[in-house]
Amino acid sequence: MAAVGSVLGALGLVWVLYENVLPTSGPLGFFVSWFVVFVLMYAGVTAMRHPRVIMADRVVSAVVHAFAGLVGLCVLLVIGYTAVRGAEALIHVNFFTTDLSSAGPLDPLTVGGVLHALVGTLVEIMIAVVITLPLGIGTAVYLNEVGGRAARLVRTVVEAMTALPSIVAGLFILTTVVLMAGFQRSGLAAALAISVMMLPIIARSAEVVLRVVPGGLREASLALGASQWQTVWRVVLPTARPALATALILGIARGIGETSPVLLTAGYTTYLSFDPTSGPMVSLPLMTYQLSRSPELVDQARAFGAATVLLLVVLLLFVVARVVAQRSKTGR
Repeated sequence: MAAVGSVLGALGLVWVLYENVLPTSGPLGFFVSWFVVFVLMYAGVTAMRHPRVIMADRVVSAVVHAFAGLVGLCVLLVIGYTAVRGAEALIHVNFFTTDLSSAGPLDPLTVGGVLHALVGTLVEIMIAVVITLPLGIGTAVYLNEVGGRAARLVRTVVEAMTALPSIVAGLFILTTVVLMAGFQRSGLAAALAISVMMLPIIARSAEVVLRVVPGGLREASLALGASQWQTVWRVVLPTARPALATALILGIARGIGETSPVLLTAGYTTYLSFDPTSGPMVSLPLMTYQLSRSPELVDQARAFGAATVLLLVVLLLFVVARVVAQRSKTGR
């Protein structure tokens, strides 16, 4: 009740101050002032009834819950706004079953869809996973199980790559693979650029996961006569499998929404293609970017529809990862 009363009291006080006293205006300042006054008021009310330790604990808890709620609200607003703007396109079945090869900027939403972009996204991500999964986990095993000076250097490089701007990854693949090696812009080139962004995420996450595997398991395996690499392969990795799946999903979540590397390396097409080595291959982020630049409302609706599909794909991946991790824990 103290929290509810403080919220309502702070709201009334800030409302009166904004309307009659303070020369300020705007919703941002209002909500910030409301939150600050709420914290002060809640701290004062709690301090009158409880010791200082309990008061501090409850105030910090209220602040943490408020920030968590704010983050959740922002996520829901982004998802809701995207879904509402794209609903006009999502209600048509053809949006999921056709490409844009027969649709022009003035054609209605009953013509054309995101099938080519959805297929392109899945193909590029699958190639990127095939590349980054063994490299990322192998790097994590090396950093965690081998160590040494070289491992410290590798860890520094991986940490630096984590902060690498995505446009730099795209420029690197564009320069080395497309311009110097002579490959054309394609899904494969885009997958390589995405791999550059996914690799440090998977490697760092997997290293943290392997680090928390109990040392007693390693010692027991070595005591039974297993070699170090047998211990890693048969004990450490199976123990960390559920968490490694989460590390993989973190990498996929980073890579599947990348636009800059794909923009430079994939090319753009409105046709459906299953061949990542020949010709342009569009992805959902790239399609969203291209169509959002159009002044036509129909294309903008398609862009928001593609963005909504991308959100659904990411959500599906998280659900699948959780199911796999849970089954691994139960041994099914």
